[in-house]
Amino acid sequence: MTDFIPLAMDAPIWNRFFTIAPLIVVGTKEDDSYDLAPKHMATPIGPSNYFGFVCTPKHSTYRNITKTGEFAVSFPMPDQTVLAALSASPRCENGSGAKKIVDVLPTFKTNTIDALFIKNSYLYLECELFRIMDGFDGYSFISGKVKAAFVDKAYLKVSEQDEQQQLHKHPLLAYLAHGRFAQISETFNFPFPKDFNF
Repeated sequence: MTDFIPLAMDAPIWNRFFTIAPLIVVGTKEDDSYDLAPKHMATPIGPSNYFGFVCTPKHSTYRNITKTGEFAVSFPMPDQTVLAALSASPRCENGSGAKKIVDVLPTFKTNTIDALFIKNSYLYLECELFRIMDGFDGYSFISGKVKAAFVDKAYLKVSEQDEQQQLHKHPLLAYLAHGRFAQISETFNFPFPKDFNF
């Protein structure tokens, strides 16, 4: 282990190296308007239709979900990175009364819940709150049961289609924590053992 450096445990380790994660935008209803927030600590939960992400009670996303019991998830395309970043702007406002950026972002209403999606994303989820797990220091894990899902037909996995060709033509957006992003267009088959079952 001579090429490895021990990391101090008295501070968060996650900004000391790169990890890969999806970049999503969570939409919620906020009083008489709506809120959007980019998140990267997000994941499906098991093979069933559950999805979750990390948030903090300090953010309106957490408070909105606690109040309404629902949230929307947009998976932006690689050319929407700036859009995803701009959706964080309301939390950066200094209270000067500036118009929320959410009002001018390209969005549309969800179908089964009251929230917004980011237009031209490749995957949309409408979720009903399942459980919030507090206590990760100042953070919480918010999980939801997917009530409705919609995928761009170009991103739908079809058995007779070459997956590498599909991803080359329609790449995915990945977030490299902290502060970088990538476009994934070249992939390889994973070498699973023979007769491996998911």
